[in-house]
Amino acid sequence: MNNETRSPDPGRVAAPAAIEAGWQRWLPGLQTLAHYQRAWLPNDLAAGLVLTTLLVPVGIAYAVASGVPGIYGLYATIIPLLVYALFGPSRILVLGPYSSLAAVSLAVVLPLSHGDPARAIALASMMAVVSGVVCILAGVLRLGFITELLSKPIRYGYMNGIALTVLISQLPKVFGFSIDSDGPATDLLQIFKAIIDGLTHGMTFIIGAATLLVILVLKRYPRFPGILLAVVGATVIVGLFGLDERAGVNVLGALPQGLPVFSFPHIDYADIQTVIIGGFAVALVSFADTSVLSRTYAARTHTYVDPNQEMIGLGAANLAAGFFQGIPISSSSSRTPVAEAAGSRTQLTGVVGALAVTALLVFAPDLLQYLPSSALAAVVIASAIGLFEFSDLRRIYRLQRWEFWLSIVCFVGVAVLGAIPGIGLAIVIAVIEFLWDGWRPHFAVLGRVDGIRGYHDLKRYPNARLIPGLVLFRWDAPLFFANAELFQDRILQSVNQSPTPVRRIVVAAEPVTSVDLTSADVIAELAEKLRYAGIELHFAEMKDPVKDKFKRFELLDKLGRDIFYPTVGAAVDDYLARYTVDWKP
Repeated sequence: MNNETRSPDPGRVAAPAAIEAGWQRWLPGLQTLAHYQRAWLPNDLAAGLVLTTLLVPVGIAYAVASGVPGIYGLYATIIPLLVYALFGPSRILVLGPYSSLAAVSLAVVLPLSHGDPARAIALASMMAVVSGVVCILAGVLRLGFITELLSKPIRYGYMNGIALTVLISQLPKVFGFSIDSDGPATDLLQIFKAIIDGLTHGMTFIIGAATLLVILVLKRYPRFPGILLAVVGATVIVGLFGLDERAGVNVLGALPQGLPVFSFPHIDYADIQTVIIGGFAVALVSFADTSVLSRTYAARTHTYVDPNQEMIGLGAANLAAGFFQGIPISSSSSRTPVAEAAGSRTQLTGVVGALAVTALLVFAPDLLQYLPSSALAAVVIASAIGLFEFSDLRRIYRLQRWEFWLSIVCFVGVAVLGAIPGIGLAIVIAVIEFLWDGWRPHFAVLGRVDGIRGYHDLKRYPNARLIPGLVLFRWDAPLFFANAELFQDRILQSVNQSPTPVRRIVVAAEPVTSVDLTSADVIAELAEKLRYAGIELHFAEMKDPVKDKFKRFELLDKLGRDIFYPTVGAAVDDYLARYTVDWKP
């Protein structure tokens, strides 16, 4: 069966399908082919041809935005589509060069290539190779969950920063001048200075601005292929009136005829570290984008897509792109909806698109020679504008103010420092956010509330009844090195704040999912302190795996083996019976 399931029957939900035995489990495309229906063929063929009209201009545009000649964007369109059709689990996803990766690639390619196109493509291709290896290894090791470690506010902050970086990088091409890139903030100042100094090329700006306007206006009307119409219109006008020679408008020029060949990207030893870091960044960003888009369309079709196989499919596509003179690729939030709207049923749509682009390079490479560079920049800018996320940020600001500011910090970090340091900052912020939640978790002293079953937080129910001599304490987090001392402090605090002398403290440990060696030693130290004060330490509702760790860390030898109760109620009953306390549950 395929890694993507069909819509579930009534009474069922989308879930992972049964895994094929042997090597077939890694090739969802072959599984799809084995169950392919003839009725799907007309839809896939038509959708593939429609998709081609978008693949060509955006592939070229994103390649230029990544710091390499436009032809390599088409190479990175052909090969990944074919490879993903074989290894990818999603039936609808379209892969290729993408705006979110342009800033990451440019941050590596621009300072290291020194204007040499051959060096630039070698650097970009090696980043694709590194990204591919990372994704494949992560998929094989079933680490498809790792992108979930970046919270939504942090992802929004990073992507907003990327969008701004991409937008700024393309503005000089729209205005018709060049600058020495030195980071987004500095680049923006240089652009303003160049405009004030009158360096703007009038005709280039008119074409770029008009192209951008047409794309943005037609974006409201999905039936009209805005990018295609804008790009074709700009190309026809420049070619018809000879604006490249008469007015000095910079154009793409004739594309090399033929197909990409296998080529291992050779880079200098001094560049390896930077390229590896860039490749890791590409892997993280591309899979984050791909997983979100894949899950979106899986939810829309009530199907399930295996995230680990998704990572393998993306990795294989990037690896192939890197070995065939391509640049890093990801899923596309602009090309995928086009394929869906055109009636795509399977990845055959992408195969048809790849073959159509191949035919263009073989039979009509001169077709786009008058495509103006400012129009390509407009395509990228329009895509970057679509990356900005404001509505959800407003919601986050309203619901969780501190997470909003985390997003802003991440955004500013990318905008000021650049894409590569920015993703490092995003990861650091994510780790700090994760540790903070576990470092300062919620805890509660519990009491009995009349009319409500169970035992509840005194802060929520101030009138809850306490049991004389017994403290019921709940800790709502795993126990590990960062919060172990706080756990001890809070328990000692609850003992000291008890209105009656304490004989026993029972930790309601159901939320405690794990303990480490540091926290185990702290628990042993806590038990000794309590024992010196004549207080017993017990646990209720602790999970068996956590009990196993207590045994492994030799805690039972220090605390005793009769410290566990199946429920808080059982712990209370035992305490009342042992000490003959006159109290009614």
